[in-house]
Amino acid sequence: MPSPSPLITVPPKLAEHHEEHNPEHAAEWIAGLPDLAAGFLDRWNLRPDGEPAHGYVALVLPVRREDGTPAALKLQPIDDERAGEPLALRAWNGGGAVRLLEHDPATATLLLERLDATRSLDDEPDAEAALLTLAGLLARLHTAPAPEGMRHLGDVVREMLTGVPEALPALEDPAERRWLADCAEVVRDVADEPGDRLLHWDLHYENVLAPLPGSPAAERGPWLAIDPVPLVGDPCFDLMPAFDNRWDDLVATGDVERAVRRRFDLMTDVLSLDRGRAARWTMARALQNSLWDVEDGETRLQEEQMAVARAVARYV
Repeated sequence: MPSPSPLITVPPKLAEHHEEHNPEHAAEWIAGLPDLAAGFLDRWNLRPDGEPAHGYVALVLPVRREDGTPAALKLQPIDDERAGEPLALRAWNGGGAVRLLEHDPATATLLLERLDATRSLDDEPDAEAALLTLAGLLARLHTAPAPEGMRHLGDVVREMLTGVPEALPALEDPAERRWLADCAEVVRDVADEPGDRLLHWDLHYENVLAPLPGSPAAERGPWLAIDPVPLVGDPCFDLMPAFDNRWDDLVATGDVERAVRRRFDLMTDVLSLDRGRAARWTMARALQNSLWDVEDGETRLQEEQMAVARAVARYV
């Protein structure tokens, strides 16, 4: 029998995020996390092996399996965005991504192979090398057939465009209202051709980790993707996180829009993507991010999103 599981302390910042973004269910889910973690430590014969980590949504516990293999126990609420994660991870089967070891559909709990949480692609000093790594990972991930039961980009973009008329009056600046409306018009050009590939949807630099030295994961490459919010759609819709992250690197060039286009050209070359379609779907991501900001109560848009859209608009 495994020894009694220790009490798990929920990180305050994780609790605060859920209280802000999921107020109806946050208190219940946070209160139940220690027992949920303890239950899976016992059920899957795991023992804690380090300090808990967390992002905005999930609590991740470093653990060891019964045979001593390092793993990561990921605890997260059940919602539409995360429902497809185990399906995508199984489809990729470690090809460019972290490998799924166990999954409990009733609670959305995952047991993953453990990667090196101290080494993300965001720490790569060569910005262009980091960008090319992202492109290479996307090339691998997009080759996997999309499993049944996934969310589809067509549905996402229709919902997005439906929300534009309501968002426009919430913006203070007439120029930003025009930008949002113009962006929506560009997106309508591709809305009826949403694509059929398996997308990660959130492949930014911090969602790429190095494998543990000497681990089986290290045999599959120097970097692997984590935390997908999977979607079935056009590969061009997966590019935006490469452009609006590591923003300081772009600012440091002295010409942000030119630097964005440099990233855009490299990504589309590596992935053999049509630049006109890639520009439209990148503008769709800028539109989506902006609509989310308005839903959160913002009355001004992020300059980063508008700058990316302006930079790629010349390809439309």
